[in-house]
Amino acid sequence: MDLAINPFSSGTRLRDMIRAIRACKTAAEERAVVRRECAAIRAAISEGDQDYRHRNMAKLMFIHMLGYPTHFGQMECLKLIAAAGFPEKRIGYLGLMLLLDERQEVLMLVTNSLKQDLNHSNQFIVGLGLCALGNICSAEMVRDLAPEVERLLQNRDPNTKKKATLCSIRIVRKVPDLAENFMSAAASLLKEKHHGVLISAVQLCMELCKASHEALEYLRKNCLEGLVRILRDVSNSSYAPEYDIGGITDPFLHIRVLKLMRILGQGDADCSEYINDILAQVSTKTESNKNAGNAILYECVETIMGIEATSGLRVLAINILGRFLSNRDNNIRYVALNMLMKAIAVDTQAVQRHRATILECVKDADVSIRKRALELVYLLVNDTNVKPLTKELVDYLEVSDQEFKEDLTAKICSIVEKFSLDKLWYLDQMLRVLSLAGNYVKDDVWHALIVLMSNASELQGYSVRSLYKALQASGEQESLVRVAVWCIGEYGEMLVNNLSMLDMEEPITVTESDAVDAVEAVLQRYSADVTTRAMCLVSLLKLSSRFPPTSERIKDIVAQNKGNTVLELQQRSIEFSSIIQRHQSIKSSLLEQMPVLDEANYLVKRAASIQAAVSFVNSAPAATSGGPLKLPNGVAKPPAAPLADLLDLSSDDAPVTTSAPTTAPNDFLQDLLGIGLTDSSPIGGAPSTSTDILMDLLSIGSSPIQNGTPTSNFSLPAIETKPVPVTPQVVDLLDGLSSSTSLPDENAAYPTITAFQSATLRITFSFKKQPGKPQETTINASFTNLATTTFTDFVFQAAVPKFIQLRLDPASSSTLPASGNGSVTQSLSVTNNQHGQKPLAMRIRMSYKVNGEVRLEQGQISNFPAGL
Repeated sequence: MDLAINPFSSGTRLRDMIRAIRACKTAAEERAVVRRECAAIRAAISEGDQDYRHRNMAKLMFIHMLGYPTHFGQMECLKLIAAAGFPEKRIGYLGLMLLLDERQEVLMLVTNSLKQDLNHSNQFIVGLGLCALGNICSAEMVRDLAPEVERLLQNRDPNTKKKATLCSIRIVRKVPDLAENFMSAAASLLKEKHHGVLISAVQLCMELCKASHEALEYLRKNCLEGLVRILRDVSNSSYAPEYDIGGITDPFLHIRVLKLMRILGQGDADCSEYINDILAQVSTKTESNKNAGNAILYECVETIMGIEATSGLRVLAINILGRFLSNRDNNIRYVALNMLMKAIAVDTQAVQRHRATILECVKDADVSIRKRALELVYLLVNDTNVKPLTKELVDYLEVSDQEFKEDLTAKICSIVEKFSLDKLWYLDQMLRVLSLAGNYVKDDVWHALIVLMSNASELQGYSVRSLYKALQASGEQESLVRVAVWCIGEYGEMLVNNLSMLDMEEPITVTESDAVDAVEAVLQRYSADVTTRAMCLVSLLKLSSRFPPTSERIKDIVAQNKGNTVLELQQRSIEFSSIIQRHQSIKSSLLEQMPVLDEANYLVKRAASIQAAVSFVNSAPAATSGGPLKLPNGVAKPPAAPLADLLDLSSDDAPVTTSAPTTAPNDFLQDLLGIGLTDSSPIGGAPSTSTDILMDLLSIGSSPIQNGTPTSNFSLPAIETKPVPVTPQVVDLLDGLSSSTSLPDENAAYPTITAFQSATLRITFSFKKQPGKPQETTINASFTNLATTTFTDFVFQAAVPKFIQLRLDPASSSTLPASGNGSVTQSLSVTNNQHGQKPLAMRIRMSYKVNGEVRLEQGQISNFPAGL
């Protein structure tokens, strides 16, 4: 009657509560049911209800699994554990393991009950205590109860022995100092017949090896014989239904024993020799047509590769992996590929025998297998097999899926660059990759190809003819188009006149008009990006010098972009039109072939750029975390610019800031073409005009102010330019030659300049020169705080082009008083190694704290007095 009135009393059965919770249609209804049930359980706890205590605990565990708080029932667990009956203890221990963990202090109260239950005459109650201790014991409990567990390891009952062994594993993990207490017991447990005891004993031995080197040496001396016996018995045993899985006798015991053998044999030649025979026996006798057998074979291979095995045994292991590659199961093939990647470091020749099978995996339908096989093929490539492997990969590139082309292209390019036997082979392979997957080729790859062609004068004619033919056939591959356009502009006369023909080549007929048509088609193509179009304009400008009859036509093509909405193309069109119309006298010398590029220097810079990019990625989280910056007063010279400087226009004329790399590795030809090289940060000084005709031609250096905002991603400076007089004659592309001026006298007085000024900080520079040393300058910097708050931890840093040497002396103070009440001074020593040829330029960065918050300011100083 009571239950009918109140279905949520403490006497409600567990199944009734579950049924009521599952009947709820909303989360609110469920919370109401749980709340009422918890209230009933609390009432029963406060009343000391003995009859339904175990039922209430069962309901609390279900409520806990639903995610609701059940801490009020923790003490009930201890009361149930202290009860005499097995049912109450079972619920109590289950609640203890579920509702509590080792970090809670209340757990210490159960230590005495656990000790009593571990000494109980009922083996089932002993098993409950061992299960609880093995799941949630803390280090303090371990020290108190470890002797009881050691005693139970000698128990006659195999189930109790197995649970005590598993509990010992927890003890060794929590308190490794106790490992020596279990070494002899673990060795004796390996003589048991019960497989459950054997598996737990092997696991205990593995844990002991990890916990103590002494235990490892002890087990090597006392356990190997037992392990070999176990493995031989279980491999040769007849059918046993209680242990049989898919026709294999207890594969779990197989695998555990093999893992322990790997730990014992690793780095020990004697142990490895002792287990070689049994490993060979298991490898040859285990059936590979069943999944359980494959698991044993894989673990056997892992063990052979992990110990000091003989070469014959390793070959046997790798052959097993080769059989795995022919399996229809994708998981087996994947783990085989993973293992072969490890094995290649041990025995490369044995893995090479399965090269054909691995290549077939590259063409697999499963994308994970394709990627793993491709990585393995990359590791297999050497000087002897690079040609056939590359041919296979390039052939597959033609038919591969679009999503796989990027990875495949990157690996092929890396292989070709790393193992190129001669320049012609390298060139042929790269042209084929560009033709098949040019849209997936990274910029630094085709940059390197251009550098190679520049250095291989005997292949320049072959290159431009091959690229011209490829451009006609594969005009949609962006990287191919860029390389072809560059080559046609540089070596157009070789294309038209069939110069530098190789023996294997057949002459082709290309007129001057055809060459211009090819570049014009790319320029007019809708899908071409700004970089490609800019390269086309440069190529057309060069062709106007190489093919004078086409000059008028090229002038008209170039002039079509004078109204282009992209400012980069508009500026080039205007300047190039001016060259064609007004500077005929210098055009031929201005547009002659590029000088041979320094291939070694480019490779060094490319490697440095990759390293710098990796370092920047690793340091980025620390830089943006908002923590205090610890920057010493001094120069932080940035790494070399990650690009090949085709005209010797490196960071000399565009010093980079020290805060982060601002030049991406793919800016190689973009730097050549002057695309997107300048920053529009607010700075105190202004950049000087260029001191070289080709620099002015390619828009590298300062640019005139453009009205409007560029629509492309290439930035133009938005600062006023102030020309600085220099020695060489400078060509103004729109106004002709400027007059040359002489350098000021080295003993002349230099005015103090405001090098940097913002709303909060002003920096002034004064200059002093030593007589007889015109290239050396001492700069006295003065820093003034314009804000109303004091700056602390003030740090000044500077970066200069590579032709300048800079030394910073310590600052007079690291604190800047507020509101200009005092200043900090610092001395800089500058040596301009190209004094009289290139002006002084510098980028600076200041960091300081305002009320504990880190602030950063930076800028470029280009308004140095002439003659420094």
